[in-house]
Amino acid sequence: MRHPFTLSASLLALTALLMTGCARPTGRAAAVEDAEMIKSRPSQAVMVHLFEWRWDDIAQECETVLGPNGYAAVQISPPQEHVVLPERGFPWWQRYQPVSYRLESRSGDRAQLASMIRRCHAAGVKVYADAVINHMAGVEQGIGSAGSVFTKYDYPGIYQPQDFNDCRRNIESYQNHDEVTGCELVGLADLKTSTPYVQRRLAEYLADLVSLGIDGFRIDAAKHINARDLDGILTQLEQVLAEQKAGKTLADLFIYQEVIDPGTEAVKKGEYYASGDVFEFEYGRVVSEKFAGLDGQTLAQLETLGEGWGFVPSEKAVVFIDNHDKQRGHGGGGNYLTYKDGPLYDLANVFMLAHPYGKPLVMSSYDFSDGDQGPPADAKGNTRSPLSPNAATCADGWICEHRRSPLVQMVQFRNAAGDAPLVDWWSNGQNQIAFGRGDRAFVVINRESQPLTHTFQTSLPPGRYCDLLQPSASNPATCAMPITVQPDGQATFTLSGMSAAAIRVME
Repeated sequence: MRHPFTLSASLLALTALLMTGCARPTGRAAAVEDAEMIKSRPSQAVMVHLFEWRWDDIAQECETVLGPNGYAAVQISPPQEHVVLPERGFPWWQRYQPVSYRLESRSGDRAQLASMIRRCHAAGVKVYADAVINHMAGVEQGIGSAGSVFTKYDYPGIYQPQDFNDCRRNIESYQNHDEVTGCELVGLADLKTSTPYVQRRLAEYLADLVSLGIDGFRIDAAKHINARDLDGILTQLEQVLAEQKAGKTLADLFIYQEVIDPGTEAVKKGEYYASGDVFEFEYGRVVSEKFAGLDGQTLAQLETLGEGWGFVPSEKAVVFIDNHDKQRGHGGGGNYLTYKDGPLYDLANVFMLAHPYGKPLVMSSYDFSDGDQGPPADAKGNTRSPLSPNAATCADGWICEHRRSPLVQMVQFRNAAGDAPLVDWWSNGQNQIAFGRGDRAFVVINRESQPLTHTFQTSLPPGRYCDLLQPSASNPATCAMPITVQPDGQATFTLSGMSAAAIRVME
């Protein structure tokens, strides 16, 4: 969601190239293998946010990229009817201004949404919807993406003025809990989520999505919904699902909530643990700043990263290097690496996918020069397809970080590591680090410009391994630079500057 913001500081400019390798073969056998790993270790599965993608394109991506490469789930943009703002150039945030709960958006209609969910499920990929349930549109009047006519506080057939909170002004103090949860976020009509009618209406919308097969929800702007109200909404959802004999209960759904808590405001992330998982926004900032070397920070300092830093407990945490807000300096700002930081961003994602803390969400972006800029589209605002025959890139201004070889290969790494603990940490005290994941996998990251050759102690079984981040990673017999783990667990790695290496046990 779009929040009051400050512009992020300039990040360290780096131009060194990150070593990348060819993607692992994506045959059916590999897909089945990884699907079984994901099923057995769901807490470690990797999600990807296909920001502003059309439903038809997501379906194809599930079949050709996400499922075959071990991605467990896709987060989609808000599917409900939204405002349409041609005078603003069809900005991305129009998706976060609901007009009705009709499933007709910039991404497609109800039938296309249902088809996409079925196809993603067939590819072994779950689908999570971005649920905007804190508010309705903030513009004074207009016509929505499905043709609904509305004025602010009056959305025919859904909500009338009495269904909105009485505080009809912007939040002035984030130190005031009642204001944060009861006043308006950047002018958006704030729903009175404490009332049974509003809770039931929101529950019916969510249940409708569940009826199409949606597997869970990202609760947008959860920080601006009182935790008691959110619990009431989810309780109502449980009741509606039972009434409709949906075949799913609330326990079957993955709920994760957007609570931006820098630790200095009235609303705390701990208030929301009872309702589901919570985004740990500080994770991306901390990891980004250490990879960027801001104020002398180093990768060696990441050795104890986790709950002890004031973070959400790992089993409740969803983490990312950047998301659609943070890469634009929104959501409170902060120093977050993005695709614009090139190889440094890839290295940070290698770390996230290798490290056991939290559930990782990979961002998949489009290129932008303005923070409000919508997805690549024609003059009428129709979104262009990102699909490209090149397995590592996308077309027409789409970035598609999730297709990059380092990220694809590290998804395989994480699926192999499962819930194995972090072991065998090593650092040079600065920006060269290495660690293992039990007896399943091992990673080395060289953030420095000079090469690294070192013999590391691992917990891996002895044998010949292939670096996942090098060509021929799927076939140790044809590795250009195979890595041998000795009977005592030691292995020698040689890396160039600004690169990483990762090995895992192959099933």
